[in-house]
Amino acid sequence: MRSISIRFAVFAFAAILNILPGRAAAPQKKEYLSEAEADKIRDAWATGPRIALFAKFASDRIKKIQYEFAHIDATDQKRTERLNDLMNSYTGCIDDAADLIGIGIEKQQDIRAGVKALQAGIKEFLPYLQDLAANGVERETYKENLSDAIEATQDAAKDIEKASKDMAAPPVRRKPS
Repeated sequence: MRSISIRFAVFAFAAILNILPGRAAAPQKKEYLSEAEADKIRDAWATGPRIALFAKFASDRIKKIQYEFAHIDATDQKRTERLNDLMNSYTGCIDDAADLIGIGIEKQQDIRAGVKALQAGIKEFLPYLQDLAANGVERETYKENLSDAIEATQDAAKDIEKASKDMAAPPVRRKPS
């Protein structure tokens, strides 16, 4: 009887510790960003520069994918895993950039430079990804992630088009008379 009440007390104490406020939750880190990239995003002072950073990181992922296809090694067993990880990382960067566009418009921030950088990147990314879908080597091993990457890129392009209509016009500066 006594051992049951001790076990109950220990269980109750553990449950209370998990419920109590004040336990600092660890900040979530985007799994697809390196520590240095995450630091750059945190250090960016506004939404526009963050969008530009995500566009740059997406471009880096595309370059790494191109490198993987340029250096095919038949004995490399982790190549498929790397390709899928890179495509997921690319998709995450594009999705986050598109989310920031929505936030920037909602808060009426100046995001023109970031949108312009992302738009320039998408003009390169989308044709490359679509070519991979049509002519890529071993397409079946990364088909789903490639499809997600293409869809995310197309959605981001639509967000950019919408943003260009919704963004407030830049201020007009007049010369003093």
